[in-house]
Amino acid sequence: MKTYTLLVVVLFLTLTGCKPAIQDAAPPATETATVVEQPNCNMTMGMDAWEPYQYVSVGNTVTGLDVELVQAVAEGMQCKLDVVQGSWLELLTLLKEGEVDFVLGASKTPDREEFAYFSEPYREERFQLYVRKGQSDLPFTDLKAFIAAGHKVGIVNEYFYGDEVAALYADEAHKDKFVGAIISELNMARLLDEEIDGLLEDSFVGASILRRKGLDKYIQPHSISLGASDVYVMFSKSSVTEQQVQQFNLGLQQLRDNGNYNRIVDKYRN
Repeated sequence: MKTYTLLVVVLFLTLTGCKPAIQDAAPPATETATVVEQPNCNMTMGMDAWEPYQYVSVGNTVTGLDVELVQAVAEGMQCKLDVVQGSWLELLTLLKEGEVDFVLGASKTPDREEFAYFSEPYREERFQLYVRKGQSDLPFTDLKAFIAAGHKVGIVNEYFYGDEVAALYADEAHKDKFVGAIISELNMARLLDEEIDGLLEDSFVGASILRRKGLDKYIQPHSISLGASDVYVMFSKSSVTEQQVQQFNLGLQQLRDNGNYNRIVDKYRN
């Protein structure tokens, strides 16, 4: 495994909110569970810049779909969030050590469950294959056929792309067709330089990067896409308790019940 040394930028973001208290008894079916204020709440959120889900906008404001959902879950409580920005590989290391309490946009895997708790799923993602312009009609119907033809595919280190990619990567006959990078933008540069023949990226993220960097004239999505998979908030077992995760899930359910979840998602969908 390669080790990357990056400057970890620590951004301090004070929110009104933190953890809803666990109720002694379930509320009546006709009532909505209430959130009880808990003082002295302080958690560290690890952020891997991944627009439009999580990124730093003009004015150094931490924002994005995932970030807004977590902020909304925290409303009505008193909690200070310290935001640590780094690569996904860096953040996983910090999470294992308890230096970061949670990260957003995570997939659940058996390996990760050894050191992390997972929230209830809060959205889905679907990875798409992107290729150079003019090659979007290459006659392949799935990723296995694409790499079997000798094409190399760029991936981001330590991302989980689903069982299909995991199985292909574990096969020694195909493993050398996958080229790792620390961020997706590096894969796009490699694609344009013809060092790789395609790259995998979340369809929302891919479209956002191409539009923002003006690369949509040079890179296009192929018809090959991977199946949709659930996305979770991943909490460190070294610094977060199962009760805190349950409290987060309660707040997430309240967000769905009061309609604010759909309001935030629709903002980014449109």
